[in-house]
Amino acid sequence: MSMKKLLYFVLSFCITFCALGQTNKAVSLVDGMQKMYKSLPSFSANFSYQTDGSGIMSGSITVKGTKFRLKTAGQEIFNNGKEVSTYMKEINEVNISGFDPEEGELNPAKIYSFDKKQYKINLVSETAGVSTLELAPVTKSAQIQKISLKIEANSFKVKEWTIVNKAGKKQNFKITKFNPNAGVDDAYFTFNKKSFPGVSVNDLR
Repeated sequence: MSMKKLLYFVLSFCITFCALGQTNKAVSLVDGMQKMYKSLPSFSANFSYQTDGSGIMSGSITVKGTKFRLKTAGQEIFNNGKEVSTYMKEINEVNISGFDPEEGELNPAKIYSFDKKQYKINLVSETAGVSTLELAPVTKSAQIQKISLKIEANSFKVKEWTIVNKAGKKQNFKITKFNPNAGVDDAYFTFNKKSFPGVSVNDLR
């Protein structure tokens, strides 16, 4: 083997090895993040979010196992693990449907528990203890183009993520406050129409 070919081979090997190492580290970060959140009996978080062309809004989420309660501007979603109730404050109306864990993108309810096998995960950068990962769907039929996810390397806490859909439109979420023990009972995740006088109920199940 000539010296030129040998150098090319060594360079190719190093590039491949380094890329594999970065990928393994990225997957390990996602594993650590999901393991950490799943170990918590319950947790809650406040967040800000913004879509291209809109102002910054705020919301909150409380999670307990597969159950969650998500509050955003003018809307509140109750998921008790069996059914999903979406309440719209402006019109005092709620839509109730069956719960499908495979539905939806990486919204605040799924960022902690998504199926990593559905994405190609790469480590983009590491700055001030925060690792930035890029997630690309492995299926071409996915409705999103890519996701940028920022995780604290030491605590595995999610700090921020940005979803880019097929049209290139971005939606950004930032965690502003995190409580590792929400201390709520299961009833908190079920919509109770008694708490919403006059609410119109649409049962779509």
